[in-house]
Amino acid sequence: MRRGAAVEDGNVSATLQGRDLLSSADLTRSEYERVFATAAELKREFRETRRHAIQPLGGRNVALIFEKQSLRTRVTFEAGLNQLGGHALHLGDGIGFGVRESVSDIAHNLDRWVDGIVIRTFDHSIVAELATESSIPVFNALTDDEHPFQALADLLALKEHFGGLDGRVLTFVGDGNNVYHSLALAGATMGMEVRLAHPDGYGPHGAIVEHARRLAAENGGKIVVGRDPRELAPGSDALYTDVWVSMGQEDQSHARFAAFAGYSVDTALLELAGPEAVAMHCLPAHRGQEISAEVLDGPRSLALEQAENRLHVKKAFLVESIGR
Repeated sequence: MRRGAAVEDGNVSATLQGRDLLSSADLTRSEYERVFATAAELKREFRETRRHAIQPLGGRNVALIFEKQSLRTRVTFEAGLNQLGGHALHLGDGIGFGVRESVSDIAHNLDRWVDGIVIRTFDHSIVAELATESSIPVFNALTDDEHPFQALADLLALKEHFGGLDGRVLTFVGDGNNVYHSLALAGATMGMEVRLAHPDGYGPHGAIVEHARRLAAENGGKIVVGRDPRELAPGSDALYTDVWVSMGQEDQSHARFAAFAGYSVDTALLELAGPEAVAMHCLPAHRGQEISAEVLDGPRSLALEQAENRLHVKKAFLVESIGR
């Protein structure tokens, strides 16, 4: 099977073989295109047949360590591995990660048994340490700092919808969080303009913004950070938002609801963006808070395409990294 431009004569190029994915800054522009091409071909085949004739992950085992709740992340990694002949070993948080055993010891043991590690946790430094200590690829399924597979799925959805990413404008409305960080880094690498409208006190990490700006300068993109969504929405190809209160922030709910009042993606804001603009959300969503039901469930929403694409970009990266 030819899996897009990333594969020649049925052999996976060594370019991404054995690669971690910890941050959206880990990939070059050409590597993003490789993953998109492989994902597009896998998506086409799966939509046509609901199966894959060739099993490039046959015999591969991947450990899943989840310290945060998940629907889309867990299902898409497990289903993707199974669809391509691999096997997911869901470890949950029952291994006492970093408590019962050190991160280093867990990494060295898993090295002997499996072909890759997916981890969804809080502290990004844990993922970095796991990758440093492990000789097998480590895949960041979400940390407090980044969500790189979400950004891959999002950019693929935009690429499919608009036909390309160069010069496209994505405006993120709300918290300068892990999803924004990955979108800024990925979008900048792909030559996009990524804007953020956030309330005071809820901006992004300065070091990540500066990194994104360097990537934008190298690739013809742009990073814009401001406060008023009504000022940043006009000219946007996409308005993106996320929940106001993420896992682990429940004690901040009252303050966050007050701060984010006026930062909802609703019909008025979408119309301000322009007649062809689309709405995006990484889900789960709270209708009537960060996004209106009319927008999220309307014809200009890409939310379900984003969710579906999480399956296909994960399969693509796994094939490129640990496939035979």
